[in-house]
Amino acid sequence: MFDLGFAELLVIGVVALIVVGPKDLPVLFRKVGNFMGKARGMARDFSRAMNDAADESGVRDVQKTFKSATNPLGSAMDGVKDAAKSMTNVNPESNTGKLSAEREAAKKKIEASAARAAADRKKREADEALKKAEEMESALKADAAPEKDA
Repeated sequence: MFDLGFAELLVIGVVALIVVGPKDLPVLFRKVGNFMGKARGMARDFSRAMNDAADESGVRDVQKTFKSATNPLGSAMDGVKDAAKSMTNVNPESNTGKLSAEREAAKKKIEASAARAAADRKKREADEALKKAEEMESALKADAAPEKDA
């Protein structure tokens, strides 16, 4: 719409300061801001109404047809995505669905056994670390005992 840079806004601000005065400048900016907000709201409502009218008249369908005609690669990719979606929605009663369920169950068993093995390994490492700490503490106590006697 309007292309105002920082320099133009600075000039407008200085002119407004001179013409309106520093006392009434915040009131002016507030009123201008309210006006701009109302104008943007009206423009948004107008755009929404135009889009709704286009939806009702079927312009979107024609637009989609033109886009697919001008971009055959994109429409082909959309077709591939739709086909991939249809293949992932498997009927659980079919052989593929049964095989998929079996594989899912096997996956869960493998994950559970891997988690169990990791937990066992961590427990074993913790026990070894505790045993080593106890040995070091007993060695410290043994070293400290002869020093007391001396």
